[in-house]
Amino acid sequence: MNQLKLNNYKQEIADLYTHRSDKYDNSDWHWRIANRLVEYGQVDTGQQILDIATGTGHCAIAAAKLVGSSGKVIGIDIAPGMIAQAQKKANILGLNNLEFLLADAEDIDFPANHFERIFCASAFIWMSDLVESLLLWRKFLKPGGILGIQAFAETAFVGGVITQNILKKYGISYLMSQPTGTVEKCQNLLQKASFELIEIKVEQDGNYISLESAKKMWAGKSHPAPGQYPHPLSQLSTEELNQAKLEFKNELKSLQTDQGIWNDITTFYIYGRKPNV
Repeated sequence: MNQLKLNNYKQEIADLYTHRSDKYDNSDWHWRIANRLVEYGQVDTGQQILDIATGTGHCAIAAAKLVGSSGKVIGIDIAPGMIAQAQKKANILGLNNLEFLLADAEDIDFPANHFERIFCASAFIWMSDLVESLLLWRKFLKPGGILGIQAFAETAFVGGVITQNILKKYGISYLMSQPTGTVEKCQNLLQKASFELIEIKVEQDGNYISLESAKKMWAGKSHPAPGQYPHPLSQLSTEELNQAKLEFKNELKSLQTDQGIWNDITTFYIYGRKPNV
């Protein structure tokens, strides 16, 4: 498998997800999100489909089953470990209409006006430039083709929300899901990239988690920050970092109930069509 030439930010993402690749399918959570994105995307027999940041191939495999032998699905990802896992699954399922490529979603070159559908699940906020990414992907869609991306509300993931609020006190902006965190923000992003007939489905989701599980959601510097490099926490001194982490733990304790701590996972399924002219 060819190595990609990635900048430091993207190399950290590739390393993170390669490290996670062998356990990525232990939960069916990512699969459910990807399956829903494809389901709402009106995939049909014979279509050409691109799955961006395919991971272990959830969207790509779901779509490949729908397009049949007359269609074709390409899944791309920057993490070699993810591509390897996706290929294994495709081989086991005998899906010959499916191809996986190691590629950077912001530096790809497919024929213009080629795909009927382009999907991106659980990964859009990792792009360095959201609008530029949408404009690039739009070029590869056929006129009338549909882009479907999945994102989370800015209220999602209690650990990230609390971290954001604490870092504000230190004058630090930690983006997480904020760029796609409301229906209006998602609409604006697709409008800037000249998509039409924009439709956003909002699904309420979430669960109670233990205090110990919530504490593990602290955004340590070892984990890359979506859309931000270097990591916002690198601006803090060791003393400030320890203080912020203590505040994080105390805030979580205050949210604890008999059932645990509520972890919101409100999810957006966002669709836009490339105009026919």
